[in-house]
Amino acid sequence: MARRIRVAAAQMGPIARGEERPAVVRRLLALLREAAGYGCDLVAFPELALTTFFPRWPLEDEAELDAFYETAMPGPETRPLFDEAKRLGIGFSLGYAELVVEGGRKRRFNSSILVDKAGRIVGKYRKVHLPGHAEVKERPGQHLEKRFFEVGDYGFPVWRAFGGVLGMCICNDRRWPETYRVMGLQGVEMVLLGYNSPVGLGDPYELDALEPFHNHLVMQAGAYQNATWVVGVAKAGCEEGFNQIGQTCIIAPSGEIVAQCATLGDEVIVRDCDLDLGAPYRADIFDFASHRRPEHYGLIVERTGALPPPEEP
Repeated sequence: MARRIRVAAAQMGPIARGEERPAVVRRLLALLREAAGYGCDLVAFPELALTTFFPRWPLEDEAELDAFYETAMPGPETRPLFDEAKRLGIGFSLGYAELVVEGGRKRRFNSSILVDKAGRIVGKYRKVHLPGHAEVKERPGQHLEKRFFEVGDYGFPVWRAFGGVLGMCICNDRRWPETYRVMGLQGVEMVLLGYNSPVGLGDPYELDALEPFHNHLVMQAGAYQNATWVVGVAKAGCEEGFNQIGQTCIIAPSGEIVAQCATLGDEVIVRDCDLDLGAPYRADIFDFASHRRPEHYGLIVERTGALPPPEEP
């Protein structure tokens, strides 16, 4: 009998800088209830789903910065989401900014959690591949994740939940093959992936122009090469003057996009995901035990050598 999870990907439209947390949670609750109405087992929310993408500003005031972070999960303002999920019998993943005090100092992470149908946190992940920069640059928009977050210190774990093996990653993680492969080597069957991807920050035009293509390319490749479902959930639309690409989608282990959002606002898409769909790929094309030979990688480099640096013009 096939192992199936009915999954909802809950895209969010823009969140304004001044939008208060209870108002954002009400939007999340509406999406959660819609997913539950479709009979979903699990709903995935985007990266930084509780706030605007605040790393776009060089914030200096400590109190203003701290207000974007969660110091407890659930906390007083997010508790209704957990309670409603438990009442409805639906799990969720949620991206948020995390603030902890360890060793007498503040530590800040771009994090996500996995919550089961009983409203219990069963997994937590902290973003590893932080994009952007730490210093303020002369450009139309900033991307200061390195300024406001530490590199995640949990690695890429997976969890046995919802009848399968689930993993999480966040935004820029999706561009790096190691992200999927580390989880793939642990038998991951579904990756929940939230992102906020803007254009117009001052990157070269060719990068912005191809951002929608590259967004799907990396997720489809990660899904196919590791025989896993990937649920890519975006923050979308024009947020505080910057366009976010959206393109929330659900990708099968074949690498095919099987569902995709059609708007740049709050929207739910649903798919029945057969967790056994990746089994033929893992048994044949991507049978790591039979075909993957990491012990030979060093030998290949040794024999081929590194390319010499280019000559000065």
